[in-house]
Order: sequence, then structure tokens, then C-alpha cells
Amino acid sequence: MTDDASAPAPPPVEATRVDPKLLEILVCPLTKATLEYDPERQELISRQARLAYPIRDGIPIMLPEEARPLTE
Repeated sequence: MTDDASAPAPPPVEATRVDPKLLEILVCPLTKATLEYDPERQELISRQARLAYPIRDGIPIMLPEEARPLTE
């Protein structure tokens, strides 16, 4: 019998990656406009609504009350 504690841990799952097919169909819940993906900040940007929707653990949070207002 082998000791599982000595086995190397599997590589971590990349939770920050968003399925490209999902990004194609998501739209801003307020304006229905297409969104821009910002991989560095892990956000989906709605230029029309001037909001940035967060992506947490690879899941877009499409709630306006969770979005960050764009100031730029």
C-alpha cells in the first residue's frame, strides 16, 4: 500500500479562466450591450452602462449591485 501523503499534489485548477463561449453570449443585464473581458482585473466591462462586473472563481457575477462603476 502506498502513502498518498508523499504523492505530489495535482496542479491547481485555473479558476480565473472564463469559457470563451460563455463570453460570446453574455450581455450587460441593464443595456443588453456586448461586454469586454478584462483578464487582468477579472471583470466584464459594459461601456454603455459604465460598469465592470466582477468574475469570481471563474464565474461572472452579472448583478448591477455587485458591479464596480467605471470612472475612466
